[in-house]
Amino acid sequence: MDDAVHDDVDDDRLEDMISDVGAEFFAEAHGYGSMSSDAETPLYPGSTNFTRLSTVLRLMILKAINGWTNKSFTELLQLLKNMLTEGNTLPNRNYEAKKILCPMGMEYKKIHACPNDCVLYQKDFELLKSCPRCGLSRYNFIQKDDDTIEDIE
Repeated sequence: MDDAVHDDVDDDRLEDMISDVGAEFFAEAHGYGSMSSDAETPLYPGSTNFTRLSTVLRLMILKAINGWTNKSFTELLQLLKNMLTEGNTLPNRNYEAKKILCPMGMEYKKIHACPNDCVLYQKDFELLKSCPRCGLSRYNFIQKDDDTIEDIE
């Protein structure tokens, strides 16, 4: 078979495959490619210890552990981006960092846990205000100047 005919046959099969699988699959594949690329992209020129993906992942873990707001995290990213060498690949907004970690539309859900690690407040425990095992409150409390107590998540 001559090469021109062979190429035409391959092109027809490719279009059939795309049609059979659908555009959603190719969007997901693009997300995987993006994440794979970020895993190989150095944080800054010459960096061998940190990639764009590993840095954003570590920073997001700190954000979650410490309960940082989206605004405070954006401010931290902007500061770090300015501190790093020119040409760094660190995102400068929380939204951009989330897009790196969730390229396929996967979202994360924050689940409260008992401070003593007795239970996760999900499923049967989702609406509880205190731990059914040890009795500790699900929420932290702050005392205001006017002696009222307010719970914070």
